[in-house]
Amino acid sequence: MQRLYDFLRRHPTGVDSFWAVLLFGISVMTTAFEQAAGQEARGTESALAVVPVVLLLCLVIALRRRMPEKMLLLAIGVGLAQMALDVATTAANFAFLVITYTVAATGARWASRLALAMGLSAAPLAQLRWPEQESSVLGTVALVIFMTVPFALAWVLGDSIRTRRAYYEQLEERATRLEKEREAQAKVAVAAERARIARELHDVVAHNVSVMVVQADGAAYVLDSAPDQAKKALETISSTGRQALAEMRRLLGVLRTGEHQEGGEYVPQPDVEQIDELIQQCRNSGLPVDFKVEGTPRPLPSGVELTAYRIVQEALTNTRKHGGPNAGASVRLVYFDDGLGLLVEDDGKGAPHELYEDGGADGKGHGLIGMRERVGMVGGTLDAGPRPGGGFRISALLPLKPAH
Repeated sequence: MQRLYDFLRRHPTGVDSFWAVLLFGISVMTTAFEQAAGQEARGTESALAVVPVVLLLCLVIALRRRMPEKMLLLAIGVGLAQMALDVATTAANFAFLVITYTVAATGARWASRLALAMGLSAAPLAQLRWPEQESSVLGTVALVIFMTVPFALAWVLGDSIRTRRAYYEQLEERATRLEKEREAQAKVAVAAERARIARELHDVVAHNVSVMVVQADGAAYVLDSAPDQAKKALETISSTGRQALAEMRRLLGVLRTGEHQEGGEYVPQPDVEQIDELIQQCRNSGLPVDFKVEGTPRPLPSGVELTAYRIVQEALTNTRKHGGPNAGASVRLVYFDDGLGLLVEDDGKGAPHELYEDGGADGKGHGLIGMRERVGMVGGTLDAGPRPGGGFRISALLPLKPAH
C-alpha cells in the first residue's frame, strides 16, 4: 500500500489524467442518457458542442498541477464559450471547482485572485444565463448562495494550504540557516581551541626545552673539569623535564576530559605566584633575572593569572634564545587598581625584527603571536620591540574585568 501511495505521489499528472478520463466518461454518458430520455433542453448545435466543452474541461483537470495559471485561463475561456453556445452544465463543470482550489494552493497570486473572482461569479452568471423558470427571486438568491459556497470553500482551503506550505518552507529555511550557523560556530570554536592548544604547547615545550638545552650544553662543557656543576645541571634537566611532562599530562588530560583536573598526575594552571619559581628556574639555568613586585598583591581572575605567567615565561625564553650568552633580564609586576602591569626587559642583542613586526617567518615568532592572542583574550594591550639602549622590551597591561 505504501508503494502505491509513493507511486501516486511521484506521478501527480497521471493521477489527474485518470480522474479527467473518468469525469469525461461520466459527463458524456450523463448527456447521452438525458438526450435519450427526451430531456434535451438545447438545440442541436448546443448538443454537438457538448463533447468539445467536456473534453477541454477534462483537460483542465489533467494538467491543473503542471500548468495551473494556463489551465485557469482555459477554464474561463471554456466557461464563456459554454454560455455563448448555450451548452448546459454537465459533470465536467466540476473542473471549475478543482482549478479554483489548485490555483489558490499553488498558482501565482494574480491567478489566485482571478480564481476567487471566477468562483464567486460563476453561480450568478449561470443563473442569469439559465434561470430557473419556476423559482422565486428569494429562491434564486438562495440557490446562487448555495452554489457559490463550494467555490469559496475551495479557494479558502487552497489558500490555507499555500500559507501552510510557506510556513513550513520558512521553518526549513530557518533550520538550514541555524544548522549552517552552528557549523560555522563549531569551526570557529575548533579554530580557537587549536590556537589555545598551540599556545599551551609552545609555552610548555619552548621554555622547558630551552632550559634543558642550556643545562645540557653547560654540563657537557664542565663534565670533566667541574663534575659537581655538571651533576647540578643534570639535576636541573631532570626536574625541568618532570615539570614539562607534568604540564603536558595536564594539557592532555584537559583535552581528553574537557575539564581541569587537580590531583593525581595533573597540575593546576600556573598563576602569578608561580612566577617566582619560574624566575628561580631561569636563574638556576644561568640567566640572571631581577624580579620586583610593586603594589599590593591580590587574587586575580584565572585568565589574567595564566596570561601573566605565560608572558613572563615566553619573554624569558626569548631572552635565553636571542639575548646572547651574557644577557640579563628584569621582570616587573605592578598591581594597579584596575589591572596588572607587566614589564620584561633584557640587555642582550635582541630578537630579529621579523619576529615581532611580521608575526614570524618560516615558522618562527609563534611565541609573540601567542602573547598577543592571550592578551587580546583578556582585553589587554601588549607592546613588544627593541629597547633604545639595546636588548628587548615587552610590556603588557591586563585589565581585571573580562573582555566583552
